Amino acid sequence: MRTRVSYLVLAAFFLLSLVAPVALGQSDGRAAIEAVEGLLDRLFPESPQTEAFVFVQIPEHESRDCFEIETRGGQVIIGGNDAISTAVGLNWYLKYYCHCHVSFRGRQLNLPKTLPVVPTKVRRTAWAQHRYFLNYCCFGYSLPFWDFEQWEELIDWMALNGINAPLSVTGEEAVWQAVCRRLGMTDEQISEFLAGPPFLPFQWMGCLDSRGGPLPKSWVARHERLGQRILKRQRELGMTPVLQGFTGHVPAPIAQQAQAQGANAYEVEWLEWKTHLMDPLSPKFAEIARLWMEEQKRRFGSDHLYAADCFIEMVPPRGDLDYLRDLSRAIYNGMAASDPEAVWVLQGWAFMYKRDFWTQPRFKAFLDAIDDDRMLVLDLFCEATPMWSVTDAFCGKPWVWCNIQTFGCKVNMGGQLDKIVADLYSARCDPNRGRLSGLGFVNEGLDYNPVVFDLLYESAWRDKPVDVATWLEGYCRHRYGAAHPEAQKAWRLLHAHAYNKRQGGGSLVVAKPTLKPRGPISDVAQMATAWEHLLNAADEFRDVDTYQFDLVQVARHCLSGHASDIQRQMAAAFEAKDIPAFELSATRFLGLLSDIDSLLATREEFLLGRWLEDAKRWGDTPAEKAQLEWNARRVLTLWGETPVIDDYAHKEWSGMISDFYLLRWEKALQQAKEDLRQGRGFDPQAFDRAIRPWMAQWSDKRQVHPDQPRGDSVAQARKLWRKYRSSLRP
Repeated sequence: MRTRVSYLVLAAFFLLSLVAPVALGQSDGRAAIEAVEGLLDRLFPESPQTEAFVFVQIPEHESRDCFEIETRGGQVIIGGNDAISTAVGLNWYLKYYCHCHVSFRGRQLNLPKTLPVVPTKVRRTAWAQHRYFLNYCCFGYSLPFWDFEQWEELIDWMALNGINAPLSVTGEEAVWQAVCRRLGMTDEQISEFLAGPPFLPFQWMGCLDSRGGPLPKSWVARHERLGQRILKRQRELGMTPVLQGFTGHVPAPIAQQAQAQGANAYEVEWLEWKTHLMDPLSPKFAEIARLWMEEQKRRFGSDHLYAADCFIEMVPPRGDLDYLRDLSRAIYNGMAASDPEAVWVLQGWAFMYKRDFWTQPRFKAFLDAIDDDRMLVLDLFCEATPMWSVTDAFCGKPWVWCNIQTFGCKVNMGGQLDKIVADLYSARCDPNRGRLSGLGFVNEGLDYNPVVFDLLYESAWRDKPVDVATWLEGYCRHRYGAAHPEAQKAWRLLHAHAYNKRQGGGSLVVAKPTLKPRGPISDVAQMATAWEHLLNAADEFRDVDTYQFDLVQVARHCLSGHASDIQRQMAAAFEAKDIPAFELSATRFLGLLSDIDSLLATREEFLLGRWLEDAKRWGDTPAEKAQLEWNARRVLTLWGETPVIDDYAHKEWSGMISDFYLLRWEKALQQAKEDLRQGRGFDPQAFDRAIRPWMAQWSDKRQVHPDQPRGDSVAQARKLWRKYRSSLRP
């Protein structure tokens, strides 16, 4: 790291500006500045321009986070009351003055040779005390196989976007292992209890046990160390990580032991799995909670925020109000007995998902059992089904306006930008909003729509809602590094269509095969025009990482939507018993899937091979690598043993299409052609039952797929545009 004179400049800056002393000590202020300097060095490791950045510490504004940006003496002075606020100020300057962009789907970091002058000091204050990030499911659908290098980039992105309360559950299996040993379980029993990597977060929510296990022998220790490194970096940057709390969910041997001793343990069911929940009045509940807190603090410390969700999608074993009060108190007391400053962070999903059970008296009994300041409720699905407005604002608890955005980290385009801005501001102004205290994303995966994340997290620092169309003009400029009329035209169309609606459930590419005609995708023609406009900007942006990602994503969306057009042609030919026409359209359909695969192969974000190689690297033996690969494949396809959530986390990825979805469609169309010749109808349910053994066997495959991009994104997008443009815009 380069040596800076930030501290001397800091002192001079304070004297010249007559700024009041800050509340934090000098060592805390220096640590915050060093953390942001480290972030800047990671973004621009070889850029001499960064010597002109000076970070300083300023006081909070009325107990709220704030940042300032100004130019003085040829230097860019960025101040914040802590490291996070300073990082937001840095990001604001990079975007709105340098026209750079950092996202987890591409980076554009072309700093001007001379840093732009800030003509008038910029000062912004955050209305949102809590800026939350991550859903448990994201640790299954995006993050289960990551190493620290990948986490480091994501944590830097979190800081730049002001996230100060990330869910942090990497390595929690080490806590469970230690607790189980203290409860007398053998290592073999513990190995049988712990789930495989992508299924672990569902275990932390009490949904299942053991699915995908056993873990590799070195997994627990290695991920304990990884979790410690993640937390260390998050804390350095001023974040308050949300750790795991004890929910009452216990391994079967412990439940059986408790029952033998006269205590009660209930059985709860989620889909096809059953788990055990300790009776809240049992002394065993408090004992295990104490052990949990001891072991977790020993490994991961504490920041006083604990996530605990005992009924995320399950019905509680009892509905009487006394039981619900007792359970709520037992969960919180299990935290507070070891940490008197504990705050329970509760996902409000259960209140919406099982609305028939969670009547007003029931969730009021559950929530009122805890002092208001000791709980923070996440209203998960505000973009579609907000619960704050129908629950008396969670009965007085502080709550956070959240957006899920993606289920299963499906590869889609979508996000209701205008609605997000309008609904969030409406909630802020509503006299019945209760204790709205922040915003956040509770995304089930990292998603493929960075624009939505930028807009919501910026909203934490704006007093008034932005005009989205105007905001997008600026976004387009810093996303690609320069203004371009064709790119702006593309984004106006993206705003009107893809970013004026929620994400869909997936295209026919990843759907279970059927010859029932699929309705047309309404925005394909308009999105194809956006594709063309983006291509018209290729001469200027072809080497820009963020541009390449957006171009591939828009082209993929159009081609996947076109699959519905060809499928309707297949369905019509089948209905007419026209075998030549059916074979022709089937060939076109399969060719389209192959073309989409080749397009996606040009970007690392869309590679099955990257996912599989990330998984296998955590195994030390061939057997462990095989088990990890099975986990990585299975969570994308069948998931469980029954069809209830088949293809839930489907991915339009290169390798996934060519090796799974295309082959499944090929088998279905062969069956349909045989049915046509025999004068039979095609039965999609019968085909689905017949193909399940093949789908299950796919998870056992060990075929190696490329883990590095192949080909040129712009060249491939141009090639496919020439091939399909007349079909996309009839």
